[in-house]
Order: sequence, then C-alpha cells, then structure tokens
Amino acid sequence: MQLMNAETSAMQTLVALCISPPSIISLDCEGNHARVLLADLGGTPDGIQVDTAQGLVFWTNMGADFHEDDGTVEVARMDGSERRLLVGNGAIRTPKQLYLDRTAAQLYWCDREGAAIWRSGTDGGALTQLVDRSVQAGGKGEVLNQCVGIAVDHKRDAFLWTQKGPAKGGKGRIFRAPLQMGAGETAATRTDIELLLDDLPEPIDLEIDATTDTLYWTDRGAAPDGNSLNRAKLTATGLVNYEVICTGFAEAIGLALDVPNHRAFVADLDGNIVAVDLRMGDKKTLLTHGRITGIALY
Repeated sequence: MQLMNAETSAMQTLVALCISPPSIISLDCEGNHARVLLADLGGTPDGIQVDTAQGLVFWTNMGADFHEDDGTVEVARMDGSERRLLVGNGAIRTPKQLYLDRTAAQLYWCDREGAAIWRSGTDGGALTQLVDRSVQAGGKGEVLNQCVGIAVDHKRDAFLWTQKGPAKGGKGRIFRAPLQMGAGETAATRTDIELLLDDLPEPIDLEIDATTDTLYWTDRGAAPDGNSLNRAKLTATGLVNYEVICTGFAEAIGLALDVPNHRAFVADLDGNIVAVDLRMGDKKTLLTHGRITGIALY
C-alpha cells in the first residue's frame, strides 16, 4: 500500500516503527490514511509508545551495532517536531519494547544485548537498572539472558518480561518481578524474580488487558506454535490457561491491544500490520510496508 500525506481521520490511530527505512508511520485501524510521521530515525528502531495528553511519541532505537552501547530512547512531538534524546550516549545497548506509565511519568524497556531491564522518567532522568541478567552464565553474550518484551501489571505492582532464547529454539521464557525491589537487593542480586512460563518458541512483545487479567504476547519462533499471537490468564501465583490464538505471521514482533473492540494489532518483520479478532482468531492485513517492529494504538 502506498503511503499518503493525508491526515488520519479515524478516532483511533496506529503508529508503527519501520526499520527499512527507519521511520515512524501512522494509519487508522482500517489500514487507511497511512503516512510518514517522522523519517530518518537511523539505526534500528524497535519499541514505541504515545502520550496523547502531552502530544508526544516515545521510541527506542537499538542503534547501528548490537554489540556496542549505542542504543537510545527518544521523544518527539506528534507532528515529528522537537525530537530529543532522552537516554543514550553509551548508557544502554539495544533497547527493545517500551512501556509508558502515564500516571507515574515513567518509561520501562528491555535491553536485549545488554541483558537488562531499565526504567527512567519520561524526561530521561532517574535512569535505574531494574534487572541485570548479565551476571548469569554467559553474560551479555548468552542469548538466553537477553530481555525483549515488557509490560507493567499495576494491579499486582509488578512488571513482566520475555527472554526469547535462541532463534527458533523453543527456550523462550516469561518472568515477573515486583516494581519495588527488596531492601538490600540490586538489579544483579534480586531474589524476587519468578519464572512464569518456559519452553516457549520465541516470545517477544507483551501487552496486558487489565480488565480480564490477561497477558498477550507475540512469538516469532518455529511452527507449530511460533509466529503467533498468544494469551494466558494472569494470577497472583503465575500464568494459567495458556493458548495460541492464531499463527501464520512472518516474524511477529509488535503488539497493541484494542480491548473495547476485542481485537489486537500485530506487526511482523515482513512489514505487515495485521488486525486480529481476539474472539475468533481471524486475521486481516491492514498494511504491508518495509519491515515493522513496534506498534502502539492511541
């Protein structure tokens, strides 16, 4: 589908990150009125969030070299103006999915090759490492230690994340830890991390439906259950009733929920943005453009 310069007219809008070319695009939820919001991002953009109250779009960029600390977290106005660096300059390596806590004015993200999880203010201040997996065997170079997708469960004052494991390896895992670290513990030594699910194909991005206590995630792993959209019930003791909603994506990455309309939007590396009926599992491709990573709905 050809990108247009028209403003989106729908009440709901999707924004997505392209890595070829590195840019932010927007479109309505029927796949119409697609346009470039911000071009020339450089590097490899991955996670995106929107604060409509402030008129801001936040995104992560994994940088140009995944083995160097050249990743960034950035922000701009919704019209693409006033682009600013929030976190970077050697502080992080390859930031991935981004979560925006609008009430607390905080950002959370996973750092894949950095094998860590971070939080900062929406101004980039108070940068805090929440989890350091590089202390595990193999350090930052071990793919089993790499953190990818993140979501915050406000009801249980916890955050959840994925560690995807090797490509198509069937060793993906989902973890949980409290937002408040225990006294005397550090990101490297904290003892409050729970393993919720393991032996998943290759889990990537997370989203929570707080109204039904349901965790959703994309997975870019191998068949039969990979390249899929999945869900499980969130409880105080873990995840139950895991199910695969649908498969057939091409390296599924980005995820955004539209809870009132019982649908989700999934982006994949073949450049597809796909609407999924969460009741039936039916899929509809809205747009194919470049290579898509993160997406958000506002």
